Amino acid sequence: MTNQIFGDNMNPRPNILLIIPDQMRGDSLSCLGHPGVYTPNIDRLARDGVLFRRAYSTVASCIPARYALLTGLVPQTSGVVGFAAKPLSTPSLPGRLTDTGYATVLVGRDMHQPPESGTCGYQNTILGSTYIENDEYDRFLREEAPETGGIKKLIDDLGVTYNHWQAAPWPLADELHPTQWVVDQSLRVLERTNPDQPLFLTTSFYAPHPPLFPPKKFFDAAADRDLPDPAIGEWVKPQPQPPDCDPIANRVHLAGETLRAAQAGYYGAIDHIDACIGALIEAFSTYSEKADRPWVVVFISDHGEMLGDHDFFRKCEPYEGSANIPFIFTASADLAFASGSKNLRPVCLEDIMPTLLQLAGAPCPDIADGVDLSPTLQGKSQQVREWLHFEHAPCYSEEQGYHALTDGRYKYIWRTLNGTEQLFDLDKDPHEHYDLVRSAHQQVELKKWRQRLVERLTDRPEGFVREGNLVAGRDYPPLNTCKPRS
Repeated sequence: MTNQIFGDNMNPRPNILLIIPDQMRGDSLSCLGHPGVYTPNIDRLARDGVLFRRAYSTVASCIPARYALLTGLVPQTSGVVGFAAKPLSTPSLPGRLTDTGYATVLVGRDMHQPPESGTCGYQNTILGSTYIENDEYDRFLREEAPETGGIKKLIDDLGVTYNHWQAAPWPLADELHPTQWVVDQSLRVLERTNPDQPLFLTTSFYAPHPPLFPPKKFFDAAADRDLPDPAIGEWVKPQPQPPDCDPIANRVHLAGETLRAAQAGYYGAIDHIDACIGALIEAFSTYSEKADRPWVVVFISDHGEMLGDHDFFRKCEPYEGSANIPFIFTASADLAFASGSKNLRPVCLEDIMPTLLQLAGAPCPDIADGVDLSPTLQGKSQQVREWLHFEHAPCYSEEQGYHALTDGRYKYIWRTLNGTEQLFDLDKDPHEHYDLVRSAHQQVELKKWRQRLVERLTDRPEGFVREGNLVAGRDYPPLNTCKPRS
């Protein structure tokens, strides 16, 4: 694969399908043994391709995570270190593919960037969300079900919200659901695109991000399962039950029917995505094969969802529920991926850009921080990186700001407000029940990770390091003064 020269008659550029749910946890796949979901189509992608189990969002909320995906820049380079936006100022993944001759189309949820970023490099966009009036999906819904008054009114009438745990079954026909609409529009793209031109199609879902409203059959199926209890670490301080309408609460103790409904809504939404994309994956591979063109399917998310783990809801946390994401590459047989392999090296959204550009035979900007994973996809030995740094400036509270490091086994967390540290062994404790910071047997390991973070943050403009030591209590804005390398 890496020795091929794409774009000539012998090696046509592959069609690429990028599937992106919003806020999907990395563990929520039935092929990983998760009891809450049934995902045969996503499982098939993993079985036929490469699953990266230690994949992370380097800034675990939608705006900065998608910025990292689009640019290949880690937050320490871009300065987008929290829930804030700035216009794209470096080449984007879809823009570079457009320049290389691809038809580039985004369907569904937008990339959540400021208006100055325009289409983020996509030639065409067909947008549909659950919170924007008068986009293509909202107009579709108003035409097909005028009694709803549009998607925002439907959500209000249903009693669900955009960031909370309330959940209810979708009240209309399944074919009117936004998840199904995104797939239907993606299928139309395949029908209307000239197969002589390589295609980069991004199919972007708002689910399983709240509002939690999958069709009833998926909601009920999830509710009837033996759903797992949230992971509650021995280090967790008890939290109160959730208030009904607290607009910013992210520290909550979900229990009883409140928890079960939230889980049914969340896992049911994942099941629904899986059921819908089966037809799209089949149509995409058939479309490519008819054109005698290789194909690649990538399945990722921007970040995860705590879903009650450690008494958190939503994202922006360093724990597995929030930061760990699904990350799967599958391709046609002629690209010779190492089918069925599971990789435990730490990877991130920034790696998507250099990897896809390599597969497409397109040059990757020198500024990009991500790693080309194509050797791993081929089954070759690849270090990728010794460890991965991820972070998030305060969003829901000052206490929430953090820096974290992982090598795929250990995870080290440092809270920027008060300097609190945590250390987890993900191999032995994948749900992060046991904080090893006070373990006498782990002090050498702890000091090693602390020193790595000191070295990583030494030149940060916030002043996190002074005289070789981490300094807590520094101002940590979501956009800092870092400038991309020239």
